[in-house]
Amino acid sequence: QVQLVESGGGLVQPGGSLRLSCAASGSIFSIAVMGWYRQAPGKERELVAAITSAHITNYADSVKGRFTISRDNALKEVYLQMNSLKPEDTAVYYCNLRATWAKQYDVWGQGTQVTVSS
Repeated sequence: QVQLVESGGGLVQPGGSLRLSCAASGSIFSIAVMGWYRQAPGKERELVAAITSAHITNYADSVKGRFTISRDNALKEVYLQMNSLKPEDTAVYYCNLRATWAKQYDVWGQGTQVTVSS
């Protein structure tokens, strides 16, 4: 069974930084595409960044140049370094794992709140 646990959210002033972490259980992490999504109040959940098993990354246009996604397959963790945070980055951030190994996996973490405010 695969589970994801996020950490690292909190309150930060505009222009500040936060680093989110997502720890995975199970044995398929190394082959999975890992993503960070976010959902602000009244809005749909959107992709923020994703990273493949080969460390190929893609980002939403709104975070390019400010956020960096990375992963450590040995620790089964994925990270989101968020710099130059803006109030519009305020949202619940979710970690996601997608993989196919005998079956399809699409697993979500519980989410962590990020609030950017002065």
